[in-house]
Amino acid sequence: MTSALKIDKLSLAFGGLKAVSDFSMDMPKGCLYGLIGPNGAGKTTVFNLLTGVYRPDTGSVHLGDTRIDGKKPNQIARAGMARTFQNIRLFGELSVIDNVRTAAGLRTRSGWFRTLVRSPMHVAEERAITERSLELLDILGITHRMDEQAKSLPYGDQRRLEIARALATEPKVLLLDEPVAGMNTQEKREMRGLIQSLRQQFGVSILLIEHDMGLVMEICEKITVIDHGVTIAVGTPKQIQDDPAVIEAYLGVPEEAESIPPATAAPHTDEPEASVKEST
Repeated sequence: MTSALKIDKLSLAFGGLKAVSDFSMDMPKGCLYGLIGPNGAGKTTVFNLLTGVYRPDTGSVHLGDTRIDGKKPNQIARAGMARTFQNIRLFGELSVIDNVRTAAGLRTRSGWFRTLVRSPMHVAEERAITERSLELLDILGITHRMDEQAKSLPYGDQRRLEIARALATEPKVLLLDEPVAGMNTQEKREMRGLIQSLRQQFGVSILLIEHDMGLVMEICEKITVIDHGVTIAVGTPKQIQDDPAVIEAYLGVPEEAESIPPATAAPHTDEPEASVKEST
């Protein structure tokens, strides 16, 4: 199967601390893939490497046929990768719809001159962006909040807006960093269904970081587990649940546990992963 995302021996060190070491992943097109590990494992560092926030020391990243490691974040977004953040990063003062329209502007072709003179091409693109933004807000269930300031939204709706904004860039691969963190049971259930539907509706491949093991085991076809920046397991949810190295990394007592219960969530803290530079 063709790869949506292929990572080969990606590494990054902060001074003497190896945050990510020889990380590799082959993510098929259309896959819903999980990236998990204990707090401080290096998961968000991997996302930062993939999206150009950090430049890797070694290794390569291919988005489809395009090599993207070392490129700037805006170049990677144009190539077809978008993300959400562990700590929500919206344009708080802007309206909900303007948050989405801003992201959709990534795909416009009008130059600054056409924008300045409001040429027919620019006006048509603006109209298309607004229509597309409204469609995304409807899919994410927050159209009724379109004119509100983003910072005023309830927490769950802010998460939905972040996803809508990421989708507005028309990604081939969508990176979701703890999309259900801080949500109650009902909100988690709704988000789970939403994530599953996005893949089919938008034809996007999804890479998911999440501490809620029940969610990961339910919706992901394949999972990579890292600990202290090192890959310790790759496999199906069943294989991961029964892997002794994974059990030890999460529980620290492999002799007392046979598997990770599918519905058990690993404890979550707000501490940054790997180093202070890791937080997003």
